[in-house]
Amino acid sequence: MWRDHLTEIIVFTFLFLLVSAMGFVAARWRAPRDMAHLDEWGLGGRNFGGWITWFLVGGDLYTAYTFVAVPALVFGAGAMGFFAVPYTIVIYPMVFLVLCRLWSVSHRHGYVTPADFVRNRFDSPVLALLVAITGIVATMPYIALQLVGIESVLKTMGVTGDNALARHLPIIIAFAILAAYTYQSGLRAPALIAFVKDSLIYIVILVAIIYLPYKLGGWGDIFNAADAKFKASPAPGDGILLNANNQLQYVTLAFGSALALFLYPHSITGVLASRNRDVIKRNMSALPAYSLLLGLIALLGYMAIAAGVKPLPGAKAGSVDSNTVVPLLFDQQFPSWFAGVAYAAIGIGALVPAAIMSIAAANLFTRNIYKEYLKRDASPAQEAQVSKVTSLLVKVGALAFIIFLDPQFSIDLQLIGGVIILQTLPAVALGLYTRWFHRGALIAGWVAGMGMGMWMLYQIANPATGKKHFAGSAFPLSEFGFDTKKTIYVGIVAVLVNLVVAALGTLVLRAAKVTGGVDHTTSDDYFADEGDPRVTPGTDRDADSAREPVA
Repeated sequence: MWRDHLTEIIVFTFLFLLVSAMGFVAARWRAPRDMAHLDEWGLGGRNFGGWITWFLVGGDLYTAYTFVAVPALVFGAGAMGFFAVPYTIVIYPMVFLVLCRLWSVSHRHGYVTPADFVRNRFDSPVLALLVAITGIVATMPYIALQLVGIESVLKTMGVTGDNALARHLPIIIAFAILAAYTYQSGLRAPALIAFVKDSLIYIVILVAIIYLPYKLGGWGDIFNAADAKFKASPAPGDGILLNANNQLQYVTLAFGSALALFLYPHSITGVLASRNRDVIKRNMSALPAYSLLLGLIALLGYMAIAAGVKPLPGAKAGSVDSNTVVPLLFDQQFPSWFAGVAYAAIGIGALVPAAIMSIAAANLFTRNIYKEYLKRDASPAQEAQVSKVTSLLVKVGALAFIIFLDPQFSIDLQLIGGVIILQTLPAVALGLYTRWFHRGALIAGWVAGMGMGMWMLYQIANPATGKKHFAGSAFPLSEFGFDTKKTIYVGIVAVLVNLVVAALGTLVLRAAKVTGGVDHTTSDDYFADEGDPRVTPGTDRDADSAREPVA
């Protein structure tokens, strides 16, 4: 009952209301010139320095998913749950060069979304539309993942009811508050709140990593308890080490997730809000420090096993909600007041990325659907207003994910989103370095990759939960005719199909001399920095530059 968690509820509510107040105040933070403009509302004035970008991008990437879903996967599946650690390590060297180029060309031409870049690079509104739709669809389950984090905390504190409305009402209220201050303050709200969010997370994890092993008898006892649990399981999995059948899945999942991470619109939004290239370089060099924190968070799954945590019942009869593992661990092992702080860290850890994600999805709709197809002469103020309204609708869509979907692991939502967003890699990431691909071939590649990905995801079942389709992202190679029990990450196969079709299609279309459109970017656009002159797409200068050599 909630009365048994009164102290935790009070602390959680106080900190939640504190950051909500900060969200509303953020509208006047850093003196915005005009909030009725996407550069100000959606990108914070494109003027965030090193520290703000550090907390914004870090808060965007290391979320409630980090706190809840990763330890839950480690608790239930063992070593496979640690895939998130290597993927957040290998990604930064790869995106170090790519994101600097994206920032420069976006700064020079005023791009707000990756689809803006694709539109001008390949002279293709259709390709830009596909990139925009892909970004919006992939972002929805990611926002839903944040809702799962908050709901697991509320459930542990006993403030959710038995029927569907009572169970989801607190989270609806929380997201209504989030929607209100995001509508008013735009990207400045999560940027300001990220300072509090990351500070709380660091405090909670540092205390947990020292205090909990001491209470549970040391690391040796924790690992022994985890090993004993997995060995005694009637359906043996990885245990604390990967088994041979899952090693390929682990490698492809980590690498595929790394490729997908900075293709997400919200990741790019945080980067485009940076002041200059140096800010990006410093942050890409320093952000791997978060990966150390991520590894410690994952270990909470093993600590929960050693502590004898039993997940709360799930929504379906006979099921369990593994996402409550970490909140229950904190509830059982921490004093009530500090458990409240830990719950607030998880809750606020959901608000920051959810706000950025909804803003990024709204910007995609406004710039690449509304302005491109519905109102070409939309003013900056109209663009900002449409983005504000769309950001509200995106949050409603994310709520629908939670109400109507019940995956065994909330991490499945993010993995499916990763398969989807990977299909923009040829146009966005490779497009920053080469225009060799033909726009028609990129469209064909997107269709082929998305079709393959959706077919593979549809085939994946989970007998343990009774789900027959879309029950994860580990595809059995036996479905391709291989005599093996190994699995592979769907996203890797789908994007390889995408690339092959795009490459072959380019050769065919170029041989047939089908026009590839005009590139509206130039070589020096990809090295522009703060203070360099801006080019407005569609102006005479931009048209002239299109005839210059391209990168």
